[in-house]
Order: sequence, then C-alpha cells, then structure tokens
Amino acid sequence: MKRVLLVGLDPATVDFSDPALPPGMTAEKIHAGIKLALADMSGRGWLAENCFVNPDETAVPTMERCLAGGRYDCVVVGAGVRLPPSRLPLFEAVVNAIHRAAPQTAIAFNSRPEDTGAAAARWI
Repeated sequence: MKRVLLVGLDPATVDFSDPALPPGMTAEKIHAGIKLALADMSGRGWLAENCFVNPDETAVPTMERCLAGGRYDCVVVGAGVRLPPSRLPLFEAVVNAIHRAAPQTAIAFNSRPEDTGAAAARWI
C-alpha cells in the first residue's frame, strides 16, 4: 500500500488577514479541505496521514517526528507552508528536513487541500 504524508501549517497559527493568502480562507475551510484530501487518497487505496507544523523553530523537529513514523512514498507540502512569501525560510526548512529524513521519498506540492491526491499521484 502506498503511503502519503500531507504536511501543512497548523491552521490555528495562520493569520488569515494576510493579503498574500487567498481571500476568504479560514481554519474551518482548511480542516474541511484536509478531510477531503485524506478521503480522496484513501479512496485511491493509499494510507494518508496529516502532519501539522508551526511556523517556528518546532517545524523541523515536528517534520522529523512525522517522518520517523514510517516510510512514505510521497510527502505533499501544502500551499500554506509556502504562502505568503515571508514563509520562504519555513518552506526551505521543511523541504530540507524531508530530504534529510526521507531522501528516497518523492516530494509534491498542492495548490489547495482538495488537489493533494492529484499532487501525490504525479509522483506515485
């Protein structure tokens, strides 16, 4: 069975008033999108798990703990980790943590929670 890890920014830490984020985005919408994404991947016959990170020094250790849970075929990094542009250092830290902890694992990027399965499918 294929395993996919979805990495996203914990919605409780997001400033939704930031104009760099999509208008109308809320924590509830993110949680609903993740639920759809996990269901979509399960429907594809994959074991899918979620890993929330915070935009601080705990992001890398959190990634390392999530990846220590087993071998993944693909890690999908959510758009919230990459947006807004001020999160570039966080994005780099997360990608490098994935690369170090799971060098054989494909890395994919979604544009919203609902297209996570399609992002993983490009690499699985």
